[in-house]
Amino acid sequence: MLLEQNDKLVMIGDSITDCGRKHPVGEGRNEDWGKGYVSQVHSLLHSFYPELGIRVVNMGISGNRVRDLKNRWQTDVLDLQPQWVSIMIGINDVWRQFDQPLQTEIHVYPDEYRETLGELVERTLPRVKGIVLMTPFYIEPNKNDAMRRMMDSYGQIVKETAERHGTVFVDTQEAIDRLLAHLYPATLAWDRVHPNAIGHMTLARAFLNGIGFDWSR
Repeated sequence: MLLEQNDKLVMIGDSITDCGRKHPVGEGRNEDWGKGYVSQVHSLLHSFYPELGIRVVNMGISGNRVRDLKNRWQTDVLDLQPQWVSIMIGINDVWRQFDQPLQTEIHVYPDEYRETLGELVERTLPRVKGIVLMTPFYIEPNKNDAMRRMMDSYGQIVKETAERHGTVFVDTQEAIDRLLAHLYPATLAWDRVHPNAIGHMTLARAFLNGIGFDWSR
């Protein structure tokens, strides 16, 4: 596994990451990590690798887009001095273009998304052991759906950024699609965005597979 003894992992993103975590810093006890995939990652790391003493910190904030991450990157990532950083952002960057189409000033279009995500990776890589880039996702099996099609294009930007900078890449949409082959979208999320516990476990599993987690321990 990529994470080592006493590593600190900061996981940052939007509401999918936040998931009710403690503010200002999502670390401590009980539900301080929230109720989503970050909490599950924390629990599984300590269940399977208790000897490593890995610290997981949840720094997700509901409603965030990539430009919001940029505005708080120094305080909410770099100042925490992590060894690893996980980024999952993009859902709101896409969603706002559909649920608030007239408010163009709040939209984050592909060029800004690509440039800002790349800038955050470049700022951070010299200070950490590694970065995990997770794609945004949409719980919709029809790839011709307008929002699903746009979400996939933003996911492609994440993949290209990961390849360009040599980071770990996690395709969360692919993981969700495996569920959608058998489950109706509303089974996982009423709004096709905020997943239930099954969806969050799928995200946690995809993340852990990406960092070489050994499920046979």
